[in-house]
Amino acid sequence: MDKNKTILDACCGGKMFYFDKNDPRILFQDIREVETTLCDGRKFEIKPDVVGDFRSMQFADGSFSLVIFDPPHLLRNVGRSKFADIYESLNPKAKPTGWQHIKYGAWGQTDWQETLRLGFAECFRVLKDGGFLIFKWNETDIPVSKILALTDQKPILGHRVGKLNKTHWILFIKENN
Repeated sequence: MDKNKTILDACCGGKMFYFDKNDPRILFQDIREVETTLCDGRKFEIKPDVVGDFRSMQFADGSFSLVIFDPPHLLRNVGRSKFADIYESLNPKAKPTGWQHIKYGAWGQTDWQETLRLGFAECFRVLKDGGFLIFKWNETDIPVSKILALTDQKPILGHRVGKLNKTHWILFIKENN
């Protein structure tokens, strides 16, 4: 692992909230690689440094000072897309159903509670003592309270944003063991 990369984005997707999508301090990981054109003609790509699953990461314990965890938000009620075959070929259980699933990911029929429980555990495992975890969740279908119940770590602060105040940015610190 590159020692200059002190930040991990565990599921970077299209790196949509970054000022610099190639920031040399960040190791970008995602389970998928995609290059496509969205329905409005914009090019969209998911191009991680590492293809990996946030439920079981290849990094050593305590590798990063900051971990960003922005998993797919379990959008269940959106229309099917012409791009669905891209994801079905990557993960036969995943059934993306529109451009939102192309951009933000799809979970298929997975046990979402176990998936997120494992994700939190892995993010805290690869985080250094005293390091920070930034977690982002949109509670369109599942309230953030149910998500936070999946980790024994207690958040320090949170902030809601968006038109409907449903996107939560939450900050954790990993206590020294």
